[in-house]
Amino acid sequence: MQERAVKEEANGTFLRQGSLRRVLPSSHKEHLFTRQNEDINKFYRIFHQEYIVLAEYNMLQRENLQGIYVIPSKESCLLWFGVIFVRSGIYEDGVFRFNIYLPEEFPDGGHPKVVFQSNTFHPVIYKDTNELHLLDGFPTWYKDQNHIWQVLKYISWIFYNFNSSLAHSVNIEALNMYRNNQVEFKQKVKDCVKYTQDHIYDPSPVEDKHYLTFEKYVPSVHDSVKATMMTQSHEERIRASGYSWVSPGTFKPLSK
Repeated sequence: MQERAVKEEANGTFLRQGSLRRVLPSSHKEHLFTRQNEDINKFYRIFHQEYIVLAEYNMLQRENLQGIYVIPSKESCLLWFGVIFVRSGIYEDGVFRFNIYLPEEFPDGGHPKVVFQSNTFHPVIYKDTNELHLLDGFPTWYKDQNHIWQVLKYISWIFYNFNSSLAHSVNIEALNMYRNNQVEFKQKVKDCVKYTQDHIYDPSPVEDKHYLTFEKYVPSVHDSVKATMMTQSHEERIRASGYSWVSPGTFKPLSK
């Protein structure tokens, strides 16, 4: 037994420390420590990324964004569910759902992606994919200057400032129809709006507790909540949403 152990030790397959114990060779130790460091770095990146997303969400709550609502997915902070209630203009009364997809390397990795969940006939929305064209609004995405709340304002802008948004057109069919046949264009938009209204109470298409769903108004249930909301100021509503561990307008977590 001892003779075999000495031979194995000479071959470098283990090191003796006081008794015939088998331990990892040096090369295996280095590999183990490297893997542990990689795991720690990966954990840190995920932790840091989630704090940055938390900071983004905190920042948009402090913006006066009317009629547009978003929330990160429970399953992934890189997917946000959103909806905009359009209150005036050509798309008045539309309830347009959309998803925001953040890049895997967020806040690095370039532009977020906004995809509407129903066919939305608009010159600034790609016909085949329902993706919002962001490049004219944000030619370059600077992680220290650009934020998700700005994307939400851009979404509002294309509906409420329709004529100005035509300069960013990518759906040429919609653009030409608006210029040459506004009656037909408005009918197409009216059909889109009606579709969103008909499907406003649809159940969630995904298994995610944060997906935005709506219920029909029940006075006995909702009247008291409505009265409270109507009497609160914007600042009170923010405070009612809870406390934040992120300084306003920054990405710094655990700050006073």
